[in-house]
Amino acid sequence: MGCSKVAKSFELIIISRLLVGICAGLSSNVVPMYLGELAPKNLRGALGVVPQLFITVGILVAQIFGLRNLLANEDGWPILLGLTGVPAALQLALLPFFPESPRYLLIQKKDEAAAKKALKTLRGWDSVDAEVAEIRQEDEAEKAAGFISVLKLFRMRSLRWQLLSIIVLMGGQQLSGVNAIYYYADQIYLSAGVKEEHVQYVTAGTGAVNVVMTFCAVFVVELLGRRLLLLLGFSICLTACCVLTAALALQDTVSWMPYISIVCVISYVVGHALGPSPIPALLITEIFLQSSRPSAFMVGGSVHWLSNFTVGLIFPFIQEGLGPYSFIVFAVICLLTTIYIFLIVPETKAKTFMEINQIFTKMNKVSEVYPEKEELKELPPITSEQ
Repeated sequence: MGCSKVAKSFELIIISRLLVGICAGLSSNVVPMYLGELAPKNLRGALGVVPQLFITVGILVAQIFGLRNLLANEDGWPILLGLTGVPAALQLALLPFFPESPRYLLIQKKDEAAAKKALKTLRGWDSVDAEVAEIRQEDEAEKAAGFISVLKLFRMRSLRWQLLSIIVLMGGQQLSGVNAIYYYADQIYLSAGVKEEHVQYVTAGTGAVNVVMTFCAVFVVELLGRRLLLLLGFSICLTACCVLTAALALQDTVSWMPYISIVCVISYVVGHALGPSPIPALLITEIFLQSSRPSAFMVGGSVHWLSNFTVGLIFPFIQEGLGPYSFIVFAVICLLTTIYIFLIVPETKAKTFMEINQIFTKMNKVSEVYPEKEELKELPPITSEQ
């Protein structure tokens, strides 16, 4: 992308954006899964939120470099696009030194020595037998299941509520209107009297609020728990959407309503950064065991990006058709997601993967975390001879 202007080729930008999209799609699934698998139980929530923190940092950095008096101009835009390669180069340099996931090594590769070595590297001490025993317990529970593909994931009764929860949470995360809020923010700032040349700075300020609140979520997720942050976050988003709808409808008749709109935008960003943005990906790691986790991330990632694409595609039409009442649609989605979380999603704070799955075992009304393979049920029972 950085060479596209010199080469006078827009095709380079299109091809590069496709490559960046592949990288983003893989990273958004693999990074939280990897961190969740290697994190100790007491830090799993905090480490699970860190990927979203750095996403918000990346957005803020892009907003700052994208200011018109920095790089978003005729001379600087190739540099702006080329900067995407800097974090990628850092990853290529550093990732070879990272250990493989201990759970992957022990459960899927059956290499206990390598798993212990990875745990010792990650923890910084030699006493890792307790963690190895916990991973081995997960391995024993999964032996009957084998590798679980996406199709098998949808068929397994023992994973029914986990799968439905992830679809609802990942869909709710994007369909709750976060991208529409950002899309609408510039118009709201302009209507409140912010000069057009200053809107970009206010938008960057909103990005800074997003970073600060996600940073706070890193520290409170182990204190308040995942469930409370989700309920709090979606409730704030719901309230912000309702008030914003009223403010937009009345902004031409009440002089101070545009300022209420700005407060609603900032409140929505705060609420989304606390729960809906960081927690769903963390929950995928926690409520699925090793054999089903990659497929669960594939489903969750697909729902995430399809929902993102859907909002970007249809929001202009919703805005044209409903005008100031556009955000009622998102308020309804926030409400339905909040109700689902309150009724179904359990707290996973400070629990092992096995303890979490035992909770879902009762919800799914199955006798074990992973019942025997369905194809084995049709075979006659083995009788022992005396």
